[in-house]
Amino acid sequence: MTDTKSPPERRVVLPVDPTRRTEIDKQRVPMSARPYRLLALVKQDAVVRVQKEPDDTVMTWPHLLAIEFLAAAAMSVFLLFMGLIVNAPLEELANPNVTPEVAKAPWYFLGLQELLAYFHPTVAGALVPAFVLVGAALIPFVDRANPAAVRPSERKTAVVLFTLFCGLGLMVTFIGIFFRGPGYSFILPWVDGFFFTL
Repeated sequence: MTDTKSPPERRVVLPVDPTRRTEIDKQRVPMSARPYRLLALVKQDAVVRVQKEPDDTVMTWPHLLAIEFLAAAAMSVFLLFMGLIVNAPLEELANPNVTPEVAKAPWYFLGLQELLAYFHPTVAGALVPAFVLVGAALIPFVDRANPAAVRPSERKTAVVLFTLFCGLGLMVTFIGIFFRGPGYSFILPWVDGFFFTL
């Protein structure tokens, strides 16, 4: 059997000009002891690059849902104690011999009830609410100047229309709450008092 060893590898050593040595080269091992020069050290990237997640995020479960569960439990306990301490605003038993006065609607329907005092029921109960809802839905299509604007000064049409729809509704609700008394007659609250319940 013959020995089939390959001949040793031969390295080519390039002479280094001593005038081109840098400060880093001077601080390292002398060039005579090193046959080659390291130009750069590059770390190998991973085969699959993983995007680093932000550090200020938490998982929905259990972090977020635990906080929401505790908030819901605290609110339930608060409402339970309020129900035990504060009595419900119930009226006396119904008497068939006494006709009650005109009842005021709950505060969230007092705007519609106030409109019924001024307009025909078809107008106040159907046309005006439909006009308000359709008009509010059309605001984004009417004001198409700059949809990405965030300042009110850049969305004047939308601000005016929204104020008109909400302002009129709040105004008639405010009148129905504070300026309507017994028999749904017009009163002054600072003279006759308040006639509404929540």
